[in-house]
Amino acid sequence: MTSAATSNAPRPDVIRLDGVAKQFGVAPPALDSITATVRGGEITGLVGPDGAGKTTLMRLMTGLMLPDAGTIEVLGHDTRTGAARIQAEIGYMPQRFGLYEDLSVQENLNLYADLRGLAKSERPAVFDDLLTFTDLRPFTARLAGNLSGGMKQKLGLACALLKKPRLLLLDEPGVGVDPISRRDLWKMVEALTEEGVGVLWSTAYLDEAEACHRALLLNAGKLLFAGPPSALTERVAGRVFKLTGAAGRRRAILACALEEESVVDGVIQGEAIRLVVKRGADPATLRAQAGTEARIAPTAPRFEDAFVDMLGGGPGGRSKLAEATHARPADDGRPVIEARGLTKKFGDFTAATDITFEVPRGEIFGLLGPNGAGKSTTFKMLCGLLKPTLGEGRVAGFDLRRDGAEARNRLGYMAQKFSLYGDLSVAQNLAFFAGVYGLAGALKRERMALMTEIFDLGPHANLSSKDLPLGLKQRLALACAVMHEPEALFLDEPTSGVDPITRREFWTHINGLVEKGVTVLVTTHFMDEAEYCDRISLIDRGRSIALGTPDALKARVATPDNPDPTMEDAFISLVRSSSERAAA
Repeated sequence: MTSAATSNAPRPDVIRLDGVAKQFGVAPPALDSITATVRGGEITGLVGPDGAGKTTLMRLMTGLMLPDAGTIEVLGHDTRTGAARIQAEIGYMPQRFGLYEDLSVQENLNLYADLRGLAKSERPAVFDDLLTFTDLRPFTARLAGNLSGGMKQKLGLACALLKKPRLLLLDEPGVGVDPISRRDLWKMVEALTEEGVGVLWSTAYLDEAEACHRALLLNAGKLLFAGPPSALTERVAGRVFKLTGAAGRRRAILACALEEESVVDGVIQGEAIRLVVKRGADPATLRAQAGTEARIAPTAPRFEDAFVDMLGGGPGGRSKLAEATHARPADDGRPVIEARGLTKKFGDFTAATDITFEVPRGEIFGLLGPNGAGKSTTFKMLCGLLKPTLGEGRVAGFDLRRDGAEARNRLGYMAQKFSLYGDLSVAQNLAFFAGVYGLAGALKRERMALMTEIFDLGPHANLSSKDLPLGLKQRLALACAVMHEPEALFLDEPTSGVDPITRREFWTHINGLVEKGVTVLVTTHFMDEAEYCDRISLIDRGRSIALGTPDALKARVATPDNPDPTMEDAFISLVRSSSERAAA
């Protein structure tokens, strides 16, 4: 993600918040005395963990809700008295944008033009501009429900721009969207700021926040920071290090490092370990446990490093889930997950072609690709949810065609979208999935109690799962997937939309399970998560176009101008090169 351009020219405030507060019932305040501004001609990032108050603040700005205290001025109008005028002058794209999936792209544009009161005489020119702007012109007859995630977001943006607004509010537009589509979306929004449009971009992707002109950082309803992202990143300058050349399994080394008092945060970064330490800490002491050949050197801080530091650090390296899991042999000589020429056709459309790879025990294997590339189809064939047209998939030695039931009993599955039963309580979901995975009697009760304790689900046991915050939903989904101690764990975009602290908690469990010999297959659009993998298969247009370690894939796209590419750089370069070859 490239940084937004800066300018010394003064920019007018398009939003002014003064002492804004909002509370729902007896719960703690959703927003507590928020005072801040958003400027025209800039992208302001609205950043914070799940439940921080971002969506509530956006809805207050639109006049859809009123604050309990304080004032909100949008484009010069007070939201208490000028809500109708505000709504006529802004563009707003909510987190779950209300596209009508049984209508075509053009029919959605027509409908929203009616809702926004766009004169029929103006529509041809406006539609023409928006279809060109979003590259949706070839797809006007396609049903919205058949668009990829990135294309849906582009259509949502087009609907929000039918009347050129002075202010555009985007509530997490990048969630579930691949890096190429996210970068395209970013460039489109950046072009709007050059015309003077003010943009408030709520996000869970911290590389997006880092690229904004300014950021507002919320946590538990309080504003912790307001200003240029670089001003926040400076707080960890000189405290971020990269540990390389470690002897032994880097996940075990990371887990030990995270238990050190001096360590604030740490993640896997390809073959390296990225660490943030406390002020005054000597990082050289962390090298001892990594072996005599290990090297530790300063590295440039990122916004995410400072974000986690400001929130008090990550959850540590100890996983109660891994501690309660029986160890499996690290390497018994056979792959746990096998794909041999997997191909899937839907009528005349081929979604996946000749996908082949093996995943040994105790490895994390990533499936990456653009929206609609075929990775989810491949994923579903390997966990028995789709029958392949050709080829063979195996889990724990069992053929998914012939021995599907046996294979499924040895895997755990966590779906891309929350797949549990919303009308069942937390306890009822645990009981249901325990039965699905063949647990009964005393063992079932024991495993349910253990999952409830490990994931701290007890206080929420009687709540309907649909009413849980996203972070708790993900905990429950993971608990249900691992209750039967599977050999293989299938994770389909498991942390999409989840805040960094919850993501770290999630990956602490996954890393711990892998150290116990569990094998993991994961899809993700977070490029830093891709670096947690041991190996990656990059899929585009239904074919595997690259296979290797994260560091090897980055090395493939290194150039004199970009000698140290990011994982996002590698993803975009490899996919675009593949597309160019296909078009030739």
